[in-house]
This record gives sequence, structure tokens and C-alpha cells, in this order.
Amino acid sequence: MTDRAVPTLPSRDLDATAAFYEALGFVKSYRDAGWLIMSRGDLTLEFFPHRDLDPSTSDHQANLRLDDLDALHAEFELAGIPLTVTGIPRLTPIEPQAWGARAAFLIDLDGSMLRLIEN
Repeated sequence: MTDRAVPTLPSRDLDATAAFYEALGFVKSYRDAGWLIMSRGDLTLEFFPHRDLDPSTSDHQANLRLDDLDALHAEFELAGIPLTVTGIPRLTPIEPQAWGARAAFLIDLDGSMLRLIEN
């Protein structure tokens, strides 16, 4: 197996988190009362219970570096994630960033931010 790092994010409700990410094409690869692992191709996210989390103040985040940002973004839009710059959950439009890459941002049900960054 190749060495890798996997983002671990909070979830107020692991069932709701699983359903949210399944709608985005992720597949549940592990689940018990205290842990959830979701994968989509080479992307893997892990979740731990955090029942008292306030999504509006969450500062949890992860970067997903993507070969085909446009295709993934289009699939996320088709899943019904609101395309907007406010609200939870949301998906922002793809835009050139000041740091030189094209990116969009997905905010999940628990306020975690996933930067969708074009390779």
C-alpha cells in the first residue's frame, strides 16, 4: 500500500454524513458507532462523532487535489448541493484563486470545508 494521509472530519450524525457523501458519489467502506470511512476513487474521508459541533463555527477543513475539477464539480452540482457562497451545505463556483490555482469549496452538513483544487 502507498503511504497516504487521510482527512478526518467531525460529524454530528454519522448516518446523515454518510447519506450526504453518498449523494456525492462516495461509498461507505467502514462504519461503526464511532467511525465512518467514505471513499470515491482515490479520495478517502474519515469521520468521527462530534454531536455538539456548531456548523456555523466549524474550522475543520481538508484539501482535495483533483485532475478533473470541472467534472467533479458538475457531479456535485447534479447531486443538488446549492451553488452559492453562503449557507450550509454549499458548493461555490470554480474560480481562479489568488494563490494561482482554480478551486471551488464544498461546505458539508457539519460546516467542514473541502477545498476542491485543480492539479
